[in-house]
Amino acid sequence: LPDGVNISKEARSAISRAASVFVLYATSCANNFAMKGKRKTLNAGDVLSAMEEMEFQRFMVPLKESLEVYRREQKGKKEARKDKDKKADSEEQDKSREEDNEDDDERMEEEEQNEDEDVDN
Repeated sequence: LPDGVNISKEARSAISRAASVFVLYATSCANNFAMKGKRKTLNAGDVLSAMEEMEFQRFMVPLKESLEVYRREQKGKKEARKDKDKKADSEEQDKSREEDNEDDDERMEEEEQNEDEDVDN
Protein backbone atom coordinates (compact mmCIF):
# COMPACT_ATOMS: atom_id res chain seq x y z
CA LEU A 1 0.00 0.00 0.00
CA PRO A 2 1.12 3.55 -0.59
CA ASP A 3 2.45 5.54 2.36
CA GLY A 4 -0.18 7.28 4.42
CA VAL A 5 -2.99 4.82 3.62
CA ASN A 6 -4.94 3.72 6.66
CA ILE A 7 -7.17 0.66 6.72
CA SER A 8 -10.01 0.33 9.18
CA LYS A 9 -10.37 -2.75 11.36
CA GLU A 10 -13.59 -3.55 9.53
CA ALA A 11 -11.82 -3.44 6.14
CA ARG A 12 -8.98 -5.64 7.44
CA SER A 13 -11.50 -8.16 8.68
CA ALA A 14 -13.35 -8.14 5.33
CA ILE A 15 -10.08 -8.68 3.41
CA SER A 16 -9.13 -11.50 5.75
CA ARG A 17 -12.50 -13.22 5.29
CA ALA A 18 -12.35 -12.76 1.51
CA ALA A 19 -8.86 -14.28 1.42
CA SER A 20 -10.04 -17.25 3.49
CA VAL A 21 -13.01 -17.84 1.18
CA PHE A 22 -10.74 -17.58 -1.87
CA VAL A 23 -8.27 -20.11 -0.47
CA LEU A 24 -11.07 -22.53 0.43
CA TYR A 25 -12.61 -22.20 -3.04
CA ALA A 26 -9.24 -22.67 -4.76
CA THR A 27 -8.52 -25.70 -2.57
CA SER A 28 -11.92 -27.20 -3.39
CA CYS A 29 -11.34 -26.73 -7.14
CA ALA A 30 -7.82 -28.16 -6.90
CA ASN A 31 -9.17 -31.10 -4.92
CA ASN A 32 -11.57 -31.87 -7.78
CA PHE A 33 -8.60 -32.15 -10.14
CA ALA A 34 -6.80 -34.44 -7.71
CA MET A 35 -9.88 -36.63 -7.40
CA LYS A 36 -10.16 -36.85 -11.20
CA GLY A 37 -6.58 -38.09 -11.16
CA LYS A 38 -7.54 -40.62 -8.44
CA ARG A 39 -5.19 -38.98 -5.95
CA LYS A 40 -5.73 -37.77 -2.41
CA THR A 41 -2.85 -35.31 -2.40
CA LEU A 42 -3.09 -31.94 -4.12
CA ASN A 43 -0.10 -30.92 -6.20
CA ALA A 44 1.00 -27.72 -7.89
CA GLY A 45 -0.57 -28.77 -11.18
CA ASP A 46 -3.94 -29.16 -9.48
CA VAL A 47 -3.70 -25.64 -8.06
CA LEU A 48 -2.69 -24.18 -11.43
CA SER A 49 -5.56 -25.99 -13.16
CA ALA A 50 -7.95 -24.71 -10.50
CA MET A 51 -6.76 -21.15 -11.05
CA GLU A 52 -7.51 -21.50 -14.78
CA GLU A 53 -10.91 -23.01 -14.07
CA MET A 54 -11.68 -20.15 -11.68
CA GLU A 55 -10.74 -17.74 -14.50
CA PHE A 56 -7.68 -16.30 -12.76
CA GLN A 57 -5.43 -16.70 -15.82
CA ARG A 58 -3.67 -13.43 -15.07
CA PHE A 59 -2.09 -15.10 -12.03
CA MET A 60 -0.76 -18.08 -13.98
CA VAL A 61 2.55 -16.53 -15.07
CA PRO A 62 3.50 -15.18 -11.61
CA LEU A 63 2.40 -18.45 -9.98
CA LYS A 64 4.48 -20.55 -12.37
CA GLU A 65 7.49 -18.28 -11.84
CA SER A 66 7.11 -18.54 -8.06
CA LEU A 67 6.79 -22.30 -8.33
CA GLU A 68 10.00 -22.51 -10.36
CA VAL A 69 11.86 -20.36 -7.83
CA TYR A 70 10.56 -22.55 -5.00
CA ARG A 71 11.60 -25.76 -6.79
CA ARG A 72 15.09 -24.39 -7.49
CA GLU A 73 15.48 -23.42 -3.82
CA GLN A 74 14.33 -26.85 -2.67
CA LYS A 75 16.69 -28.55 -5.11
CA GLY A 76 19.55 -26.38 -3.85
CA LYS A 77 18.74 -27.22 -0.24
CA LYS A 78 18.54 -30.93 -1.07
CA GLU A 79 21.91 -30.83 -2.83
CA ALA A 80 23.43 -28.88 0.06
CA ARG A 81 22.13 -31.52 2.49
CA LYS A 82 23.56 -34.27 0.29
CA ASP A 83 26.95 -32.54 0.17
CA LYS A 84 26.87 -32.04 3.93
CA ASP A 85 26.03 -35.72 4.48
CA LYS A 86 28.80 -36.81 2.11
CA LYS A 87 31.26 -34.55 3.91
CA ALA A 88 30.17 -35.91 7.30
CA ASP A 89 30.51 -39.50 6.04
CA SER A 90 33.95 -38.72 4.64
CA GLU A 91 35.05 -37.12 7.92
CA GLU A 92 33.68 -40.10 9.84
CA GLN A 93 35.62 -42.50 7.59
CA ASP A 94 38.78 -40.42 8.04
CA LYS A 95 38.30 -40.46 11.81
CA SER A 96 37.73 -44.21 11.74
CA ARG A 97 40.91 -44.71 9.69
CA GLU A 98 42.87 -42.56 12.15
CA GLU A 99 41.56 -44.61 15.06
CA ASP A 100 42.46 -47.83 13.23
CA ASN A 101 45.95 -46.47 12.58
CA GLU A 102 46.31 -45.52 16.25
CA ASP A 103 45.17 -49.01 17.27
CA ASP A 104 47.71 -50.52 14.87
CA ASP A 105 50.44 -48.29 16.30
CA GLU A 106 49.56 -49.33 19.85
CA ARG A 107 49.60 -53.02 18.88
CA MET A 108 52.99 -52.63 17.23
CA GLU A 109 54.37 -50.88 20.32
CA GLU A 110 53.04 -53.67 22.54
CA GLU A 111 54.56 -56.30 20.27
CA GLU A 112 57.90 -54.49 20.33
CA GLN A 113 57.78 -54.31 24.13
CA ASN A 114 56.94 -58.02 24.32
CA GLU A 115 59.81 -58.83 21.96
CA ASP A 116 62.19 -56.73 24.06
CA GLU A 117 61.03 -58.51 27.22
CA ASP A 118 61.52 -61.91 25.52
CA VAL A 119 65.04 -60.95 24.45
CA ASP A 120 65.90 -59.81 28.02
CA ASN A 121 64.67 -63.11 29.47
